[in-house]
Amino acid sequence: MLDTYSKIIAMSFQGKDFTPAMKQLVINLKLHFDEERKHYKEVSTRNPTLRTAQGLDIGEITVKRIMAEYRHHGPTLEAHAAKPRGKPEYRAAVNLQPVIREYVRTKNLAGQRVGVGKLRQYLIETHHADIPPVTLWRTLQRWGFTYGTGKRRSALKERDYVVLARRRYLRQKRANRNPDGSLQRPEVYLDETFVNKNHSGQFTWYLEEDGPWVNKPSGKGPRLIIVHAMTVAGWVPGAELVFEATKRTGDYHGQMNWENFSTWFADQLLPHIP
Repeated sequence: MLDTYSKIIAMSFQGKDFTPAMKQLVINLKLHFDEERKHYKEVSTRNPTLRTAQGLDIGEITVKRIMAEYRHHGPTLEAHAAKPRGKPEYRAAVNLQPVIREYVRTKNLAGQRVGVGKLRQYLIETHHADIPPVTLWRTLQRWGFTYGTGKRRSALKERDYVVLARRRYLRQKRANRNPDGSLQRPEVYLDETFVNKNHSGQFTWYLEEDGPWVNKPSGKGPRLIIVHAMTVAGWVPGAELVFEATKRTGDYHGQMNWENFSTWFADQLLPHIP
């Protein structure tokens, strides 16, 4: 029986380097069997667990635990060895991918920034998954996430009064339609914009030997505010308004104040529309 046991040990560790702990196990077992040969002519193994524990100088509970793992995993016991303590996993568990995807989408729709630190804290608190920052960063890239600039404004974040104004406008337009789609009353569309006096295209054709001879004025020049209106028939005659802005910086809408708009509306728009 001892010869068979020795063969099993030899087959298990054949071709492998013995660690100091493995060598100590062999030494303990050899010394124990030497003592048995020296003091006992015959050995009756009535308690294998106790004899193994005494031979390896370990506790019976340890032997029982190791044998329980062996009976559960069989020859694949080495593949289910405990992970080293104190070392974080190289990559995040795959089952965390849908959790992270849902968290990132929820925060994005709410207009909140998502960083590695905030995501890592969320995983620790909700799933007890402590993933190192660098590992989490690489995992996000491997799973198809992108770390980029977020949008400042989104249609999903419109204020309530803007949504209500658009709905009211669409209802009024639909109320002005006949069943055949024609208009009950003429509709006039108006808008304002701006352009700089020296605005022009950058590119021009020229001979390579001559070089570009188009000398554009330096600077953008004065800012011009343009206001106009149109109907289905085209531009409204006489409704064009172009004037120079008093400020060249800031939002051009501020130049079209109530005084300018009301004067244009009463004097240039109303007299020229149906």
